[in-house]
Amino acid sequence: MLSRYMGAAVAARTGDEMSGPALLVTGLAVTGSPLLASWLLAGLTVSAAVGGPLLGVLLDRARRPGRLLACCLSGYAAGLLLVLSGLGRVPEAALIGVAVATGLLGPALAGGWTAQLPLVAGPERLGRVTALDAMTYNVAGLAGPAAVGVLAAVGGGTIAVPACAALLLAALPVAWTLPPRLDTSSTGSSAGRASPRDGRSVRAELVAGFAAITRNPSLRRATAGSMVSCAGLAMLVVAAPVLGLRLTGESGHGALLLTVTAACGLAMNALLATRAPARAGNEARTAHDPACAENEARTARDSVRWWDGVLVWGTAVLGAGMVLAAAAESFWIAVIAAAVAGAGEGPQLTALFSVRHREAPDRLRSQVFTTAASLKITSYALGSAMAGPLASYSPGAALLAGAALQAVAVVVLIPRR
Repeated sequence: MLSRYMGAAVAARTGDEMSGPALLVTGLAVTGSPLLASWLLAGLTVSAAVGGPLLGVLLDRARRPGRLLACCLSGYAAGLLLVLSGLGRVPEAALIGVAVATGLLGPALAGGWTAQLPLVAGPERLGRVTALDAMTYNVAGLAGPAAVGVLAAVGGGTIAVPACAALLLAALPVAWTLPPRLDTSSTGSSAGRASPRDGRSVRAELVAGFAAITRNPSLRRATAGSMVSCAGLAMLVVAAPVLGLRLTGESGHGALLLTVTAACGLAMNALLATRAPARAGNEARTAHDPACAENEARTARDSVRWWDGVLVWGTAVLGAGMVLAAAAESFWIAVIAAAVAGAGEGPQLTALFSVRHREAPDRLRSQVFTTAASLKITSYALGSAMAGPLASYSPGAALLAGAALQAVAVVVLIPRR
């Protein structure tokens, strides 16, 4: 089941990474309007902040969350195809509205999938499997935009959206057959899953989900730090094409820099998957064996320190790569800087997922992941908006501003003990 999950996650997340560029390219190809194309992309991303928390509540309430994920995949694919079919035929405002409605489902393709990882990987493997799961984001980040570019060049601008929808639908069968969540609410355990039978309203669940993030020091620190870091990462993405143009005369070389960043992130996560501590121990034996219980506690403390450390140093390395890129006077120095940034960004993402898996209450796990994903998408959008004017003035200024945000994120992420 785990291998099928990973394959479906790659397909769904590649489709997700393709969706924005695909709408941008298709809107421009069909209508010739850069304004409409940019508004379609904005509409697809702006609604994630609203959709994420609500999707999390619904996933946490579902006995079979995979089936709700399958519905989200279908709805997202259908929304993209609806926009495609309406281009040049229906009013632009209606198409933007469809893009906004489709974007509500976007967090399910990221945080919603990751939140279900414990259903297919037991606690004894979760640490290392989380690194593999983070690798699917790196693969999608590499393959998605590249696939849109190739398809647009070979088959024209309108073929990218159907290909994106096909990838999303390819993940549907695996999502539909994900294992059910065990219902422990009848046992009275505090780890039990919330359900409609508990009598709690959706509003109460939303409040509980945000409280789980804000009241837990580790989750609060990881969420706030990752938001600041993500805003800084957006500055790297926006500045890379301008930097490539300044150093080589070709903005396309900036896309190559982003590819190097994603590839190095993938490589570092592959290494991390072999080094990451896995949760060890047998809980049944621990209950009757004090020595085993002490060893289990020591292992848990070591794992917490390890992942917290990776989160901090990954963010610091990402910032160092951006500083090096800002100072680059040749393209090859910029390539090295992009590799350094990727060496930090990949492990940072894995560590972030590990902290969420470790700290999120089981009954609120999906909401924690989708809400955090929504907040990161929003901070990325804000970072992109700030990066545009800075990169137009100087790519180095945008990169240094992004590095400064990484430094702030490091301060936020350092554990207070």
